[in-house]
Amino acid sequence: MAYKIGLVGKPSVGKSTFFNAATMNEIAEGNYPFTTIDPSVGEAYVRVKDAAPDFDETSDPRVGFVNEGTRYVPAKLVDVAGLIPGAHEGKGLGNQFLTDLNEADVLIHIVDFSGKTDIEGEPTEDHDPREDIEFLKEELNMWYLEILRKGIERFEGKVRQHDVKIEEELAEQMSAFKTNKNEIKQVILSLDLELDPSTWTKDDEKMLAAKIREKTKPMVIAANKMDDEKAQENFEEITNDPDYQDLEIVPCSAHAEKALKNAAEQDVVEYYPGDKEFNIVGDLSEDKEEGLKKIREFMEKYEGIGVQKALESALFKELGVIAVFPGGADGLGDEHGNILPDCFLMPEGTTAEDFAYHIHSDIGEGFLHAIDCRNNRQIGADHKLEHRDVIEIVSANQ
Repeated sequence: MAYKIGLVGKPSVGKSTFFNAATMNEIAEGNYPFTTIDPSVGEAYVRVKDAAPDFDETSDPRVGFVNEGTRYVPAKLVDVAGLIPGAHEGKGLGNQFLTDLNEADVLIHIVDFSGKTDIEGEPTEDHDPREDIEFLKEELNMWYLEILRKGIERFEGKVRQHDVKIEEELAEQMSAFKTNKNEIKQVILSLDLELDPSTWTKDDEKMLAAKIREKTKPMVIAANKMDDEKAQENFEEITNDPDYQDLEIVPCSAHAEKALKNAAEQDVVEYYPGDKEFNIVGDLSEDKEEGLKKIREFMEKYEGIGVQKALESALFKELGVIAVFPGGADGLGDEHGNILPDCFLMPEGTTAEDFAYHIHSDIGEGFLHAIDCRNNRQIGADHKLEHRDVIEIVSANQ
C-alpha cells in the first residue's frame, strides 16, 4: 500500500461521505465546516484484471480480494480537513491541511456539483462549481509558490559558490513533494525559462510553481452529488466548457455508493464496487425500493456510481501506475501453494531490478535476472515492466 490518494476540497462537499463510501469506515459526516479535523486514513481498493485466469488458475490474494476475475488491490485513502480561500495564509485549518497533504501522491478534488454550498462550504443556491475548481488550484499553487521562493532565496544565498545549480536548490527545498533535480530542471526548460532565477519575472515564478504542482500533485475532479438534477446540468455545462477540457472530471454520488454497499452488506442487493448495475436479492420497503430505483437511473446514465472510477482514474490515468504480480515460471504458487498471493502497484517505468528491490532489499541486491512468466522469457535488470506482468525474480539471495 505504498500509494496514498488524498481527498481534498472545501468543507461540506461530501469528502467524508466519499471516504466512508470508498473504505466503508465510519467517520463523522455533516453539512458544516470542518467536520473532519484530523486526517482520516483508510483502505480503499482499485480494480485490476486478475492474471491467474490467464494461466487457467484461481488466485489466492494475501490482501484484497477477487470477484469474477477482477482483483481488488488496496491503496491508502486520506480525508483531510476542508480547505477554504486563504488556506495558504493559514485561514481556516489551512496550515494543517497543507501539512497533511504533503504525503499524498495524487489528489481527488471532491466538488459539490449541485451548487448548494458556497466557497466556504456554507449552504447556498446556484453556486458555480468552477469557482471551487479554480480556488483550490490557486491555493495549492500559492502554497507551492511560497516554498519555491524559499528555494530561490537559498540559491541566491549560495550563488557565489562554485557549481551551485538552481534545480538542486529547488529540489532540496521542495523535497517533501517527492520531486528531484532532474524533474525540476525538465519543468524549467519546458517553460522556456533559463536556469537562472534572476531572469525570471513574478509571473514566471507563478507559472513554474503551478507546473511543479501539476507534476507532483496530479488531480482528478470528482463531480459529487450527481444524483441531483442541478448537478447534472452543471456537469454538462462544465464538461463542454473549453477551459475545462483538459481536466479528468468523474461524475459520482458518494451517498449512492455508500447506500449500495450498505445494502450489499445486508444481503439486499448484489453489488461490487465499480459495477455498472446491481441486482435486488432481498425484501425491501417501498421507500428503499424507490431509493434504489433512483440510484439505478443514475448508474444507467453515467455507467456506474463513479466513486471507484475516481479512485482508479487517480492512480492509473493520472499517475500511470501499473500492477505487477510476482510469480514463477514453473508455477504461480508460493511455498504454501497460494496462487499469485501478491499484486503490487508500481510506478510507470519500473524495471525488473526495481521490482526486485520492492519485494525485498536483499532480493534486489542479489538480482541476477528476471523471467516473464507469460512467455517464459528471461529479462534483464533494465527491462521495463508493463501493466499486469507476472514476473519471477531470480536472485543470489533467495
